[in-house]
Amino acid sequence: MVDKMAAVIRGERRRGILADKMLRTAPQDEANSFDRPEELRDARRHEGSGDAADTRFQNLLPAADWDALPSAVRARFSAKPKVGASAIFRGRTTSLRMNAAGRLFALLARVIGAPLPIDDHSDQCDAIVAVTDAPREQGQVWTRLYARRDGFPQAIHSMKKFAGPTGLEEHVVEGRFFGAGMTLTLSVAGAALFFTSTRYFVRLFGWRFSLPKALAPGAMVIGHHDLGEGRFLFTLTLRHPALGLMIEQETVFEDMEACHG
Repeated sequence: MVDKMAAVIRGERRRGILADKMLRTAPQDEANSFDRPEELRDARRHEGSGDAADTRFQNLLPAADWDALPSAVRARFSAKPKVGASAIFRGRTTSLRMNAAGRLFALLARVIGAPLPIDDHSDQCDAIVAVTDAPREQGQVWTRLYARRDGFPQAIHSMKKFAGPTGLEEHVVEGRFFGAGMTLTLSVAGAALFFTSTRYFVRLFGWRFSLPKALAPGAMVIGHHDLGEGRFLFTLTLRHPALGLMIEQETVFEDMEACHG
């Protein structure tokens, strides 16, 4: 099924349909209603779990933008796993492209734990994501495991913290004396949810410094596009004003709880 969804997505990209959808705002009546059985099932699973809804992502968006998202997306980003539990998503990378500058930057980024694909060897390979609440409600820990055609799978760890000037940060290194990450803004376009970098920062011995734009790796945009039936498309782009599109990744995931109970 994942391969079929990937083929549909690639076809839409060739015809420019997906790009057009991303630029249009979803009709309110379509986005707010439970038109599909899987959306209702997904929402009921989270609502009936007995856990309080997590409104931290919702609070970062205008009410109209949050309501414009498909119900399945709202359910995923308002679910709060129980202590010691994780939300699990399984998928497959359907497209991964890197130019020379992207390969070099990904190689250099291995110094801080390889927060980006180290090469294109995970293209057309399986992927798993686990989302866990961080201790003391610091945020959410995201663990991504990407299978590769050769060598060990690549593990990427990061923590989303609801802090900073925009209310949301992605920490790719979180040590006692050193840290690194980026501030993010949340937005909605074409019924998809987007995380966009605004500033990169490093922390050294308690002092935090923002990278000048001249030293920043470019604008990173991460998208979450609902595909129905408990599945969604994860997109990642890193674009530099002078070096162009350095990294572009697409992975189709399925919600293990929604699809398999």
